[in-house]
Amino acid sequence: MRWENLTVDSEHSRADGALFGADAVTTRTFDTPEFRGITFHEIRARSIINRVPAVSRMSFQWTVNPYRGCSHACVYCFARKTHSYLDLDTGLGFDSQIVVKINAPELLRRQLGSRRWQGEHIAMGTNVDCYQRAEGRYRLMPGIISALRDHANPFSILTKGTLILRDLDLIRQAAEVTDVGISVSVGFTDQELWRTVEPGTPAPERRLEVVRTFGEHGIGCGVLMAPVIPFLSDDPAQLRATVRAIAASGATSVTPLVLHLRPGAREWFMAWLEQHHPHLVPRYQRLYADGSYAPKWYQRRITRQVHELAEEYGIGPTRAQVPRRIRPPERDEPPTPEPTQLSLI
Repeated sequence: MRWENLTVDSEHSRADGALFGADAVTTRTFDTPEFRGITFHEIRARSIINRVPAVSRMSFQWTVNPYRGCSHACVYCFARKTHSYLDLDTGLGFDSQIVVKINAPELLRRQLGSRRWQGEHIAMGTNVDCYQRAEGRYRLMPGIISALRDHANPFSILTKGTLILRDLDLIRQAAEVTDVGISVSVGFTDQELWRTVEPGTPAPERRLEVVRTFGEHGIGCGVLMAPVIPFLSDDPAQLRATVRAIAASGATSVTPLVLHLRPGAREWFMAWLEQHHPHLVPRYQRLYADGSYAPKWYQRRITRQVHELAEEYGIGPTRAQVPRRIRPPERDEPPTPEPTQLSLI
């Protein structure tokens, strides 16, 4: 690989913000069952708060990504393309070559304290999952959440990982002083589909237990029903089963998103489709003939069906890309002004 692609002098580094010196990389492997076959590249980043490109469809402007690559190994993950910036493979390399920004908590605390930082909303988990398996060893998120709490900086987290429950108390503390949004990604509840398309993730029912646990502790948790996979998880009976399970978990909202196939992810997903569902390849070629996104008519149909089911099961549909807002408990004294909250995918 060519680490110089993300060194301080590179063109990519100026656009990405995750800068580090090529001589500051430590590569490790761990001979334990949960990390077997995974290589970790520990780096000391030069910046941790990243600006989202203006051309992005995201509704937030700033992100923090303590990891690159993801052992969740979701075959559709749109972030696969980012591994090519390191000259790493966007297929198996993305799943097994994990970049760890080991100084992320201290660096974030320093950047939040800068006079140039305006206290804007920070989204996490929107590129790769910050609660993937690596977090169990490196424990970067407690320091990150603590820094955000101490600076009363609004933030949101999107995850498929159950490890977020470890940090529940810290998240509750942060919610007392700023706006916090928590969302869990559950696109479907089909067990066979989950095992093949999201092989490194906790099972959907375990993710919904996260939603239930947050609710029991007074923190509303939304569900991003993503992705809805055409011809594999979009049958009306499948949509009903998924929304019913989401409602039973106590989710405060459900937001459906249809599968999109950007370069990097598209090639890997289509290879998976050819292996597991070859009869669907021509249908996908037609459905995604115009680009990375399914046609608007298909997206509208899925959104309408899910919102109708959500209403039936007592979940109020939310506008896409708006997180649940966690409000601090009432206090006797007037609350201090808080930074403006942006939104999470």
